[in-house]
Order: sequence, then C-alpha cells, then structure tokens
Amino acid sequence: MKGIHVTSEIGKLKQVCLHRPGDELLNLPPFELERLLFDDVPFLEVAQAEHDRFAELMREQGVEVLYLEKLVAEAFDADPTARQDFLEEYLAEADIKGGKAMVQVVREYLESIEDNFEFVKKTMAGIAKSEIDMPTALDFESMAFSGEQSDLVIDPMPNLYFTRDPFATVGEGVSLNHMYSVTRNRETLYGKYVFTRHPEYAGTALWYNRDAKFSIEGGDILNLSKTALAIGISQRTQAAAIEQIAQNIFWKTEGCLIEKIFAFDIPNNRAMMHLDTVFTQIDMDKFTIHPAIMGTLRVFEITKGAHEGEIEVKEHTDSLEKILDYALGVDGVKLIPCGGGDPIAAAREQWNDGSNTLCIQPGQIVVYQRNNVTNDVLYKEGLDLLVMPSAELSRGRGGPRCMSMPFQREDL
Repeated sequence: MKGIHVTSEIGKLKQVCLHRPGDELLNLPPFELERLLFDDVPFLEVAQAEHDRFAELMREQGVEVLYLEKLVAEAFDADPTARQDFLEEYLAEADIKGGKAMVQVVREYLESIEDNFEFVKKTMAGIAKSEIDMPTALDFESMAFSGEQSDLVIDPMPNLYFTRDPFATVGEGVSLNHMYSVTRNRETLYGKYVFTRHPEYAGTALWYNRDAKFSIEGGDILNLSKTALAIGISQRTQAAAIEQIAQNIFWKTEGCLIEKIFAFDIPNNRAMMHLDTVFTQIDMDKFTIHPAIMGTLRVFEITKGAHEGEIEVKEHTDSLEKILDYALGVDGVKLIPCGGGDPIAAAREQWNDGSNTLCIQPGQIVVYQRNNVTNDVLYKEGLDLLVMPSAELSRGRGGPRCMSMPFQREDL
C-alpha cells in the first residue's frame, strides 16, 4: 500500500514518519530558548540514542519507519526543480537579517551543498555566523538583530522531532498546518514538498493548507473513527481554523469520509497546549488523560449543513466519558489518569507527557520510561507497554505521540 491511510488512533500501525534529532539541537543558545519554544538544551548524542530506540521499538512490531528528512531529499531527487523552489520559499521565510547581501551569502552557502539529504538537514539545523563568510562591514552594521546580539543567521528548528504538529493525516488526506508560532511554521514547508513532489505522496488531498490564515497544529487532531474527528480548541489551534477545515472536508474536497468533527474546548495553557497532552486513545474503550481535564467540558459537534458551504454546530456540555462514548459510538469508555490521580505525581508526569502515548495497536502503546507512576497504573489495566528511554527527548516537552506521524494504519 502506498500513500496515506489513517482512520483511527489505534488501528495497527503500519507506517510512521519521524524526524531523528539533528544539529538543530546544537544551535540552541540558552538565551534563545524561550523564543525557540524550548525549556532546556537536550544532550544530542543521548537524545539520538533514545530516538533510535523509539524507532527500533516500532520496527520490532513490524512498523515501517520513514524519516521526514529523507522523504524531502527523495522529493528533490525525483523532481530537479523541487529543491530550487524549496530554497526560494525557505529563504523568504527564514527571517534573515542583513538585507540582500546576507540573503545572497546564505543562498550561495546552501547551494554549495550538493547532496540533497545533507542540504535538507542543514536547512533544519539553522546557520550560525561562524559557518559563513560574513558580508562587508557596512552590510553587517545594517543587520537589525533585536535584543541580545544573536550568533544565528537562520534559526534552527529544534521542535521538528515532534513530527505530529506540522501536518496531520486524516483518512487518505493531510491537514498541512498553519502553526501558531512563526518559529515553528517553517517546519510545514517540508510537509508541503513531501505531499506535492514526492513520487509516493504527490497529489495527497489537503484538508488544510499552510497558507491559511488561522493556526492549527497536529497535536490537536485525533482520528476517532472513519467518520469522526476530534480537534482541540487550544493554545495552538483556533476555533476559526476548525471551522475552515470542516468547510474543506465537507464541501471543498472529495474522498474524505468524515461526517462529524468534535471541537474540544480545552484550557489555554502550556500544560495542555494540545489535545493530545490532555488525552490519547490507547484501546478500543480506553484513554490516558490529564486529571485536570475531568469534569464538565464544552464540545462542539460540527456536521455538514443543508446547503453548499454551510456547516451545522451543536454544543455538548457533559463529562468527557459521556462525550467520548457518543463520539465513538461505544458504551463505557474508561479514562486512566496520568499519575494515577495523585496530584503531585500527575503534575510531575504530565510535565513529561505521561498522558501522551503512541498506540501501535489496540492495547499496545509506547510510553516514556520516566513516567513510572502512570506506567504502573497502565500495567495494572492490562496494557502492553513498550517502554522507551526519555531523559533527553522529554526536555522538548512532548511524548511518543508528539514524536510520530502515522502514514498508514489498518482499519479497525
């Protein structure tokens, strides 16, 4: 099977897209962390070893692991015009200070990298001043760096190993996202070239596009079934984006089977930045959850309207269990709280994404080793845990689901 096919969060995972952390983590100066959406500087060598184990765990279960950086390079190999088109867009979005002279220096530096794979990795890693021949003193003085003088000419993309966010697979199409932060929105450029130029993925239906006005991120998009989708109204995803993707799915594209979209209104804060930091599905009737989400929720059910271009919205105000029962068409969803419900353990392990798990098949999930309280609870519930090391990867504030984008799952 080629192309995209994902109709649930738990159907047996057949193919997944990752990004192995690279030199972008070496271009993280401590005083730039907040701007680049990081809390700490991971140790690259250990982070890569942890990520390699993550990939190995999936391969041991028969999953084909693809790498984003390799897919983009393959797109460039297949289409001789793709790399140059990408470079023009990349330079336009890189926020290069120093005017045309600096842009030209960067262009020449990147064009000198002949191997497409190395070229892609360098665009992800960012460029420091020390790597290039700086323009003349006059041009240098025109570089309007704000705040503390930066040693970076082009910012790295340290969040890119969280491949869940730049695009999201839904059915046989993709939401190519417009991300909340300018820092991360450049990441979606790689998805654009995979889904428009790669031999196996070109022509994939796009339910949303990166040039749309409103922000939406993949961590907020959960496939509940062939016909039902959940999307979080969150810190990173705007309600207007959900309305637009609903319009596209229901009226502007063909081939999508989604009949209902459930928009979950979740708290707007860092601990719950995406819907998948609040809950993830791990079995036919089980979810891991952040205890703070318990109680009454506002959820909006969106369906196709009677006339072209119209959508219907119905509000549900009920417990998470009742809403998920209704959305999934099951009876008796079980919610398993991060930290076993203990407030201190829950807060600590939520910080390290204890409720953010990747389901390989119903009842089998990848979890972070460090969330031992939550893991013990999951073991007692009969789940099959694939435990991965996480000391360094967790510093990026994302879990196994965040680090993976399924391309193919078996239908339930």
